[in-house]
Amino acid sequence: MFRLNRLTDYAVVVMSQMALRGEETRSAQQISEDTGVPLPTVSKLLNLLGRAKLVISQRGASGGYTLSAGPEEITVAQIIQAMEGPIALTACVDGAEESCDAESFCPMRGNWNKVNGAIRQALTSVTLADMMVFPPAFGIAPGVGDDTGAPSPAGKQ
Repeated sequence: MFRLNRLTDYAVVVMSQMALRGEETRSAQQISEDTGVPLPTVSKLLNLLGRAKLVISQRGASGGYTLSAGPEEITVAQIIQAMEGPIALTACVDGAEESCDAESFCPMRGNWNKVNGAIRQALTSVTLADMMVFPPAFGIAPGVGDDTGAPSPAGKQ
């Protein structure tokens, strides 16, 4: 199963919270309190995101962290790469640091690049702003339960 690690998930949560605050500079402590992510984890995330130039740190009494760009300019791919390195399902990618023992005679050699490229392209097309749009509650259609006159589920009024 292809799964992102928990730190990557927390990175999206932290960055989303920062984006909600606009250009306001926030301390790691404030971000931790706002998100519920433990302070040591937030500090680690901000360090990694800072190295990737996705957040900017400011020292001093009024210091803290801000996003380096607007949420519509930061992609999910950038966040994943900051946390986990290059996006790839297998080690069989052009420019990989490690080589496979079967690389010289593998019939799939090079073909995984198509899959890896498609995944990278999909993740690049989703921005942090897209991740901040929350879907309606599970099983409840938009407009249901409000006073807009929209029909309720299964036609019940």
